[in-house]
Amino acid sequence: MKPLKLELWSIWLSGFILIALSLYATQKLPSLKDQSRTPNINSNAVLDSRNLKITIFTAPKPFTGSTGTRQTLAVRSWLALSPNVTVILYSQDPSVASFSAAFGSRVLVNTDIDFTFLGTPFFHSMIANSRSFTSDIYVIVDPETIIISGFISTVNHAFELDHDWLLVASSRNASYFPFHLDDSGKHWQTENGKRVQIQELQEILQKDWEWNHCDMKMLIAWNNGDMPLHNGVLPPFLFGRSVHNSWIIHEALSSEFRLVIDASWTITCLHLNGQDDSHPTVIHSAALDIESRKWEYMGNSHLGSHYGSFLYNEDNYSSLLKLFRCGDQYFIIDRQKNSVYLIGHGGAVGLWKGNIFHSWLKKSTVTCIANQRSQAGIPENSFKEKLLSAPLELPFSLESLLSLTADKNKTVVVTVAGYSYKDMLMSWVCRLRHLSIANFIVCALDQETYQFSILQGIPVFRDPLAPSNISFNDCHFGTKCFQRVTKVKSRLVLKILKLGYNVLLSDVDVYWFKNPVPLLQSFGPAVLAAQSDEFKKEGPINLPRRLNSGFYYAHSNNQTIAAMEKVVKHAATSALSEQPSFYDMLCGEGGINRAGDNTCVEPETNLTVYFLDRDLFPNGAYLDLWQSKAVKAVCLRKGCIVIHNNWISGRLKKLERQVLSGLWEYDPSTRMCLRS
Repeated sequence: MKPLKLELWSIWLSGFILIALSLYATQKLPSLKDQSRTPNINSNAVLDSRNLKITIFTAPKPFTGSTGTRQTLAVRSWLALSPNVTVILYSQDPSVASFSAAFGSRVLVNTDIDFTFLGTPFFHSMIANSRSFTSDIYVIVDPETIIISGFISTVNHAFELDHDWLLVASSRNASYFPFHLDDSGKHWQTENGKRVQIQELQEILQKDWEWNHCDMKMLIAWNNGDMPLHNGVLPPFLFGRSVHNSWIIHEALSSEFRLVIDASWTITCLHLNGQDDSHPTVIHSAALDIESRKWEYMGNSHLGSHYGSFLYNEDNYSSLLKLFRCGDQYFIIDRQKNSVYLIGHGGAVGLWKGNIFHSWLKKSTVTCIANQRSQAGIPENSFKEKLLSAPLELPFSLESLLSLTADKNKTVVVTVAGYSYKDMLMSWVCRLRHLSIANFIVCALDQETYQFSILQGIPVFRDPLAPSNISFNDCHFGTKCFQRVTKVKSRLVLKILKLGYNVLLSDVDVYWFKNPVPLLQSFGPAVLAAQSDEFKKEGPINLPRRLNSGFYYAHSNNQTIAAMEKVVKHAATSALSEQPSFYDMLCGEGGINRAGDNTCVEPETNLTVYFLDRDLFPNGAYLDLWQSKAVKAVCLRKGCIVIHNNWISGRLKKLERQVLSGLWEYDPSTRMCLRS
């Protein structure tokens, strides 16, 4: 009987111990709340991680001079990482296309994003475009950053984490790098052709390099997962103009959608010290301003301080998880939890809490972990220090802006807009960009439109004589506000004509199907070609007050300038808009200067006014085209070159009609041009 009792007692005691151990283990498991930061192992990922498809995105400068040499070395270093690496170069420069041709399908040039008028790519458009590529890992890096080693191993280990992640890595600076890749693109060599092993290369460089925590030189990489990089909308940062990488890190940390991991100690990136190629012989101020692009850095600072959670939250880079390597093992330090995790160690990730290590860890590993804990990460104040405060303005006068944008025939497209029409302005700009038309400038009627246009990469200038207090919703045809605003246009066109440039004046509510300039130039120098506002299908199109001053082409010559001076002078004293002044001064009151059904001849200057074919240049009332269910298809069948969204009263109605028609090219929510 006693042995039986003793046996039952031992069974009960064993069960109690097992229950206690289970409860203890349960307490040690991460809570649901902590799982957004605690890395777990994806048991299936290890098998797939060896052949990860990696796409690296960057936006290089032209491949010329020493800059081109550094960029070439950087791109070749990326391709040497793995045969599964593809490089996407965002650029409109011909030298970039020539460079990529030597690498076949592994290096591709992509122009299907938004660029500024000077060719600077938009970072938010690059990120959006990256989603169109099928890849396991996405990377954005500075075009001169050389990736020496550790990258493939790092992303392979990160890919084992059962959580979406964002990796960041600071680069090192080096003043001298006497190495290059051999012809195969697989092995590093010295200048005399001797092969150098990666470990030897790192030992040589460590004597000279220093950390570079510059925002622009950071590498950022993320896995193709279910979670976005951050909450909210990415502002229209310009690539390579500071702030955007730090902003992404800050917002990713705040959003807690992904693990944000500092991999600076496992990825060896190198950036060569030295100035960018300069042009010391160039003394023209506009050229120097273009080279420095100071306003682009100011624009990024402006966006960084006004968008996202940065204004409401302090920098907290201490919450960055730190990835490091001890021997062949990869570890993550969570400084906030004072914990260490091993990547790839079965199912038990947690190794260390406080100062207590697992007994099976080697002494050398414990020492390595302790050393890594003491090393500093990305500086806490790195983001705030990059935010600059200065007025946001372009350094160009009207004259210098014209010289930058006009085409080879000295023709420029001009439009005028106030803040209430900023979205329609952007739709108009996006359409011209889609048609590869770059010779346009925008006159901003107010400071808000001016700054908005700068941030959107538009060649813009302020008219110091523009009317103030422009109504937001009540500045449409027939209003007093409309009358004041339209007189800006004719006065501006006259000024540009006197500077020696031909002008195509187009309102922002004119949708372009194709470039009208070649046809308009063909009418000859003594002709002002203008849209007809006649709505009747049959009969003359040059009847009184039927000249539309929202779309016309004027040559820069004495005849046209003299005629435009008459228009501007008449409009200045008129209580109406400028449009009646155009007709009365050029075609005569009541149309006494009409010649046939589609022209007028101004008698004093002998300037011919040609009213454009409405099938090619329809106004808003012609044939009720805007009432069609498929306006675009109908216009394309007719061969329309443009269509004017006029003959409708009210800003909101105008916007609604154009958006619903499908003749809309801009997404205000993302501040990007729409892509088909």
